[in-house]
Amino acid sequence: MNYEELNLKIGIEVHQQLLGKKLFCQCIADMKEEKKEWEINRKLRAAAGETGEVDIAAQYEEARDREFIYYSYKYEYCLVDCDESPPQNLNQDALTTALQVAKLLKLNIPDNLCVMRKTITDGSVVSGFQRSILVGYATEESYIETSKGNVRIKDLYLEEDACKIIKKEGNKTYYSLSRQGIPLIEIGTEPDIKGPEHCKEVASHIGMILRSTGKTKKGIGSIRQDLNLSIKGGARVEMKGFQDIRIMPRVIENEINRQFDLIKQGKKIIPEVRGVNEDGTTTFLRPMPSAARLYVETDIPETLITKQLLYQIEIPELITDKLIKLEKEFNLPIDLARELIKSNVNFKNYADIYPNIEPKFIANVLIEVPKEIKARYNLEPKFREEDFHFVLRPLNETRIAKEAVMELLLEIAQNKKPNIEKYMSKPDYNLEKDIERIIRENQGASINALMGEVMKKYRGKIEGSSVRKILEEKIPKQGKQK
Repeated sequence: MNYEELNLKIGIEVHQQLLGKKLFCQCIADMKEEKKEWEINRKLRAAAGETGEVDIAAQYEEARDREFIYYSYKYEYCLVDCDESPPQNLNQDALTTALQVAKLLKLNIPDNLCVMRKTITDGSVVSGFQRSILVGYATEESYIETSKGNVRIKDLYLEEDACKIIKKEGNKTYYSLSRQGIPLIEIGTEPDIKGPEHCKEVASHIGMILRSTGKTKKGIGSIRQDLNLSIKGGARVEMKGFQDIRIMPRVIENEINRQFDLIKQGKKIIPEVRGVNEDGTTTFLRPMPSAARLYVETDIPETLITKQLLYQIEIPELITDKLIKLEKEFNLPIDLARELIKSNVNFKNYADIYPNIEPKFIANVLIEVPKEIKARYNLEPKFREEDFHFVLRPLNETRIAKEAVMELLLEIAQNKKPNIEKYMSKPDYNLEKDIERIIRENQGASINALMGEVMKKYRGKIEGSSVRKILEEKIPKQGKQK
């Protein structure tokens, strides 16, 4: 399919939840939902926005006469979430993170940040509106570099997340209040995306930028994408609800084909919002909202952004740059370096503390050994940082062999009290005699097989490389093949 001939235009909005408390109250943002306390029942009534007009999407939803039920969980909601109390002070940690990303993307930051109310028509917010703050808008330098050229960044908002949907029954929709109010950064691009795979690349790159702050939540639903798409002869259609970018190319292809087929049939494509289904298709949700959905939040004063404040905001180092540094400085495989960053490990600290241990071995202990224990022994190891120091410290001092590290961590994973004394490296004058005996008893065996026999007795007490060296010296003397 020739996307250039189709005049395909795609823009993306990436929404990322932040760690910490909610944006305008002190409720936790953990979404544990352990103890349900009570329910709230509401219906939507459309109201005029700042322009004096009623948003068409709100009118549509009011006509559907749906009922919304909100579940409230202990410690994860308050009167602010229930629209029974004015919002509290703006979460300064969330604002700082949003300003960091805005500076990183070289966006203009307004002198005054004004909180706006944005009408939400699907019942996912109790009040019927979402609070949103424009934190950054485009400059000529606001873009990201991709394999198909630069993609311009249009704007960045800090806003409240909406409720999480639980279920639907007839004209009733059930929501959880736990997610409502969680700080959310929204980054929007211009329609510079050139195709389905390119869109996936852009979404992944923006996600990487957001994760570079170290302040983003993880897990399913913590990052979501909306797409705006149009082709020649069509109209802009918004597709909401991407949680897995792997299906993004398929959804885009399906939408292009849907619009193309309608155009061939002589039908008019109407601007609309469509939901993304698991099978890659989309379903009509509501008409495209208009500017009438926005109006000023009068309960919250503007936030003054001074030059001094901006000077104090540190720009985070990108994950991609950290990756290159780890790979080059410590000669680590790229996949291992990526896992260290993903696990938020301060690897340089480990390398500085344990200079006598090869960096790659330290990285394997931190990343691969827990995986191996899980796979081989069907355990779910939850190692603490002190557990790794417990095994690396004596290894750095050459008091134990490398093989002892796995054995000690396995004991910890099995909730045993590890006895480091039994793994202490001690000269054993019987080692060579034992190796000679094992060679005699296993005529013609390979070195690997012989090593296995030796290590049954000496595992954790001597390096495997030392055993191999002795074996390679002994076997020729006895006329054996290597």
